[in-house]
Amino acid sequence: MVEKNKIVRDLKLSNKHFQKIVTACLLIGIITVFGFVIYYIMTPEEGFVIFGILNENQEAENYPTNATIGENVSFFINVENHMKRDFSFFIKILKGDNTTVLNESGGNGEENKTLGPFSLHDGQSWMSDKLNISFWDTEHNRKIIIFELWEGQEATVKIFNILWLRLNITA
Repeated sequence: MVEKNKIVRDLKLSNKHFQKIVTACLLIGIITVFGFVIYYIMTPEEGFVIFGILNENQEAENYPTNATIGENVSFFINVENHMKRDFSFFIKILKGDNTTVLNESGGNGEENKTLGPFSLHDGQSWMSDKLNISFWDTEHNRKIIIFELWEGQEATVKIFNILWLRLNITA
């Protein structure tokens, strides 16, 4: 009988310890979830900029891939600000060929044109007038048009995004 009372007493004590552990785990879990909720509420989502090339019909499809020497390649450039702040920018348009290097610091093509500077409020968009570029040299038949979106003005300028079109140029 003493043995049975000891087992019951040990089970009750074990049950109390288990309840304390479960309660502590639940409290830690609730505090952790609450912390994540507070972090999510207090940390705003990062904004973004839409930077696009549109064909001569102002559509983001059916881009030209072939042209002849001297033929105009027509396109539009579109920028939409969703940064949750003002966005100041300018755009460099460069021409290159199959030896042109593209990386995060910009292309090493021949500068053709600069558009801007411009500034957009959050939610605003900008579209260029119709732009034309033609190629005259015949050294390489694979050409590239590089569009560099630069953020800032004057002293605080950094490259924001790069897009390009590759073309086959024939005589």
